[in-house]
Amino acid sequence: MKVLVIGSGGREHTLVWKIAQSSKVEQIFCAPGNAGIAQQARLVDIKAEDIDALLEFALKEKIDLTVVGPEVPLVNGVVDRFQEKGLKIFGPGAAAARLEGSKVFAKEIMSKYNVPTAGYEVFQDSQKAKDYIAKKGAPVVIKADGLAAGKGVIMAQTIEEALKAIDDIMEDKVFGSAGEKVLIEDCLTGEEASILVVCDGENIVSLASSQDHKRVFDQDQGPNTGGMGAYSPAPVITDDLLAIIIETIINPVIKGLKQEGRIYKGILYAGLMITSQGPKVIEFNVRFGDPETQVILPRLKSDLIDVFSAAIDGSLDQVKLDWDSRACICVVMASGGYPGKYEKGKIISGLDQAAGLEDVLVFQAGTVLDNNSNCVTAGGRVLGVTARAEDIKKAIDKVYEAVSTIQFEGAHFRKDIAYRALDRKGHGRAVL
Repeated sequence: MKVLVIGSGGREHTLVWKIAQSSKVEQIFCAPGNAGIAQQARLVDIKAEDIDALLEFALKEKIDLTVVGPEVPLVNGVVDRFQEKGLKIFGPGAAAARLEGSKVFAKEIMSKYNVPTAGYEVFQDSQKAKDYIAKKGAPVVIKADGLAAGKGVIMAQTIEEALKAIDDIMEDKVFGSAGEKVLIEDCLTGEEASILVVCDGENIVSLASSQDHKRVFDQDQGPNTGGMGAYSPAPVITDDLLAIIIETIINPVIKGLKQEGRIYKGILYAGLMITSQGPKVIEFNVRFGDPETQVILPRLKSDLIDVFSAAIDGSLDQVKLDWDSRACICVVMASGGYPGKYEKGKIISGLDQAAGLEDVLVFQAGTVLDNNSNCVTAGGRVLGVTARAEDIKKAIDKVYEAVSTIQFEGAHFRKDIAYRALDRKGHGRAVL
């Protein structure tokens, strides 16, 4: 079969890498892809947001299955458009994808169907938002309502930070129309974890647990990013806790959306805070996480094409996934200055040396080939260096050995990915 993957980041490189392992797949296309993806797929010069061109390409090439990586085309209705033309595509339709497209909508669904989450207020007027902050105090979490490439969340530790966030989002429009509404949330405390499940509209299959590291600097300091690294499994998620998450969060949302006429098929990503009162939702995403995908899929032994097909056909109740018991860690190597301004075009060296290490994978994100066929930086998050080992400690040692072999000017990475797992004596009993 012919498969089209939409997107250009580390998540999409991982998807292409995993899809290529299926005996059912003859050819993979990726639009627009990156320098690393080009080693396993034919790149198509179409942006992920250009739904018309993507549809025309899929029809012309007789694509058997399309897999959508990023959120923007999902929210904009790529699945609906493809399905109207009889094409198989993995992901939720626009009505269900609104769960990520609008944080206010997601909160309304959670409130209506009693899904545990932080208390919140919604504002469309900046002065009213500031008055509320002055009255409530800090810390608070400020969120732009719409899509902001993973950067529309500000954890304000002081009133001054919170007021500046309101100015940035609502007055200066740093996130454009995404900031026409803002959420001001209570600050949850605890340990974060990510649970991804595959849905077919009725049934769900859980993927391996993972934990992302959003802050740009060690010890969770600095501004939020799209993700500076991840590891799987996450010891904080035990079998018992996963059962609670499925019962109190995942199932109510899937069933609630169905009652609203929004059938959910695809990946549902629940970003959670494990609080002293139990798990609470920080955010929902309607696609694979990045960099969570880079640590989940290398542990999946099952054929990913079978999983996608079952989700589309409504037969996930017949799917049982097989997992590698080893731990997996991904360290993101980013451009200097990320998540703020950064320079592009820096030559990357050491990629082959790193990838040559046993059980090491290098997933490329923000990369292109220059006119001299050098692999150069082309984004904020450049590489996802990933390693598998029998336990977290050995995986940490291995991944940082691989990172040390790669160089590019201004390269920045966190040196403490998976530190929470090490803090847990005996590493706990994590869900595979």
